[in-house]
Amino acid sequence: MCELFAMSSRVPSALSYSLNEFATHGGLTYGNKSGWGIAYFSDREALLVKEPEPAHNSPWVKFIAEQELKSRCVIAHVRHATVGEPSLQNTHPFRRELGGNVHVFAHNGTLAGLHQDFAGTPLRHEPIGATDSELAFCLLMERLRAVWNRADGEYPPLEERLAVFSAFAGEMAQRGSANFLYSDGDVLFAHAHKRIYEENGGYSTPRAPGLSVRNCVACQEGPEFACTGLKVGLGDQQTVLLASVPLGEVGWEPLPEGTVLALRGGLEVARQAT
Repeated sequence: MCELFAMSSRVPSALSYSLNEFATHGGLTYGNKSGWGIAYFSDREALLVKEPEPAHNSPWVKFIAEQELKSRCVIAHVRHATVGEPSLQNTHPFRRELGGNVHVFAHNGTLAGLHQDFAGTPLRHEPIGATDSELAFCLLMERLRAVWNRADGEYPPLEERLAVFSAFAGEMAQRGSANFLYSDGDVLFAHAHKRIYEENGGYSTPRAPGLSVRNCVACQEGPEFACTGLKVGLGDQQTVLLASVPLGEVGWEPLPEGTVLALRGGLEVARQAT
């Protein structure tokens, strides 16, 4: 099914989330054949590259892997379409502006009844595509508007943003699998719920863990972290990684169902249950 990946680090890290693992999940052996996307934050902006094609033979994926782009926060997604056809407008991650910042969102799961229940609801940010994921993001942006309505242009207090995100994630989890990655450029928020796993040529019922985390501060053994398909320059800094499926056998912590994390600068600044 869909695969999520994210990184938070103290200083911009050279990251290659590349063809061996990312592209394999994007169409060679797994079922994620509907598209891929990756967002690299830089202060209040983000470079977003995505396409509605399998990643394994994409020249864009190859180009990105060769650049080793640097960022303090990265969100990536490979898609197996369940709601909305394979198209650019339905491909994750999604981005919107709020409070003078770019906000980026990606989702793994299906949220039943979302379009029916919120049909006709006036939103400042309207969905461009047909996915329940993008509509959920627009609903989150709507709930964050009051928090971000600041005359000083500063980031809202973490506690206020966390409260909105946690309540939103808990509500969405009542509709189905709700694994979310969301960043406003300052903090990377994640909600770990449950996901479908590919087993014995078929699919399981959704179960935890929906996300796993690796704290590279605790396990750093050299200048970089590397595993199949992933290389992250660590240097003398802190870095935290998130993934739908652990990218290696050591150092990954499965997150309990209903866990919300907030990461800033490669450090876990909040953890709570929805």
